Amino acid sequence: MTSLWLARHELPPSDPLDRLDGAEDIIVGAGLTGLVTALLLARAGRRVAVLEARTLAAVTTGNTTAKLSLLQGARLQEVQHRTTQRVARAYLDANRAGMDWLTEFIGDAGVPMQRRQSVSYAATDNGAALIDREYRVARSLGLPVTRLADAGLPFPTRAAIGLADQAQFDPLDVALALAAELRTLGGTIHEGVRVRGAKAGRPVVVHTSVGDVTGSTLTLASGTPVLDRGLYFAKLEAKRSYAASYAVNGPLPAAMSLSVDQPTHSIRTTPSDDGGELLLVGGLGHGVGRHPSPASRVAHLDEWTQTHWPGARRTHVWSAQDYESPHGVPFVGHLPRGRGRVYLATGYDKWGMANSAQCALTLAATMLGELPDWARVLHHRITTPVALARGLGMGAAVARHYATGWAGALRSLPADAPREGQGAVGREGIRLVADSCVDGTRHRVSPVCTHMGAILSWNDQEKSWDCPAHGSRFTADGCRLEGPACRDLRRK
Repeated sequence: MTSLWLARHELPPSDPLDRLDGAEDIIVGAGLTGLVTALLLARAGRRVAVLEARTLAAVTTGNTTAKLSLLQGARLQEVQHRTTQRVARAYLDANRAGMDWLTEFIGDAGVPMQRRQSVSYAATDNGAALIDREYRVARSLGLPVTRLADAGLPFPTRAAIGLADQAQFDPLDVALALAAELRTLGGTIHEGVRVRGAKAGRPVVVHTSVGDVTGSTLTLASGTPVLDRGLYFAKLEAKRSYAASYAVNGPLPAAMSLSVDQPTHSIRTTPSDDGGELLLVGGLGHGVGRHPSPASRVAHLDEWTQTHWPGARRTHVWSAQDYESPHGVPFVGHLPRGRGRVYLATGYDKWGMANSAQCALTLAATMLGELPDWARVLHHRITTPVALARGLGMGAAVARHYATGWAGALRSLPADAPREGQGAVGREGIRLVADSCVDGTRHRVSPVCTHMGAILSWNDQEKSWDCPAHGSRFTADGCRLEGPACRDLRRK
């Protein structure tokens, strides 16, 4: 599964490892958050090095639908419900600051971008009630959304609201432009370097797959922190969602749209290589490792698209991972027990374009100078009973998956080898084995997540082992892909 964005771009070579020497600020993760943070620090004259376990924008940034909008489905009412109106206003102000920075950068860098109306719509009565609440909350916070009689979609809707002058783009275009400017300022990007731990001393010592790296600060911009200080893995719910691009004969929607009904459907267009446009459809999210057949979600995506755009031909399909916080607001700032020298940003819950930039602005301001007012409000938010209940529910779900996973793993492994593209977990004598077959090759690894010992689930769409507890993912042969785990699976 390769996204349209990653498929259409060639990436520049990684910087040599000897250029790591002398870096002041170490950034982990070469997605938008890491790259914007690195660029802001480099513009301030600091020596910055970005460490990336895979390749530039390989994870969420390269697999997003890349909609830059202040109208985010029903997000504002959710944030206000879980926190306060003051925090919801600060969240909106933060996203506006992130959007303004990113659109200014895109314009200055000459990156293609399309201005579009953003639409939140509902196809059910319950969804229509959400739309009405989002309209009222957004207007109370000063966001000029409007009610729409026509959502501009090829199917009926019960309610819709819109916000003009939002934006869409190819996220790889933006990531490459950020990387290019960073390098002109002396910053470096080192791919294939996995962080395995750190000591927050003077200097900070980062333990990596290529040896120890030192710096004055360490920023974790890797989706979810790979250090367990602060127990953020227990405060986040990892979610996986899907997207596909389609060639369509006929008219395409003019707006970027998102349903507030479940399951969600995200809709936008993007320029195609032949000068036309492709349709992008996404959504159908679920907890990582918690759906019995992710492949069925992709099949549903195809069926839904075919229903509304008959004859649509899929060109690419991909997926992305996001993390939700209990209060709906990202975690950003100092990592606990990091002695003021380790920072993090996480918890964008599928709205990473504006949030990645606003979190980068917050991180850079924390290191370099005065925080914006909105960042102070978000930092000092209180945990409300609603957010606490959400967090307890997330924890209960994790405990349930530990119990059911281990109970299932103690059953005997099937005697027959798995069919192509399938995987199974079970007991073989006294050993637990995760057995799978991918591209004709059988793989046998430990089914126990190397992060905190949950039993992994087979992902039949991406041919991976996924952790239902905290979202770590591994290839069929056990190599870590993403999530809080730092080590590969043991091979059997």
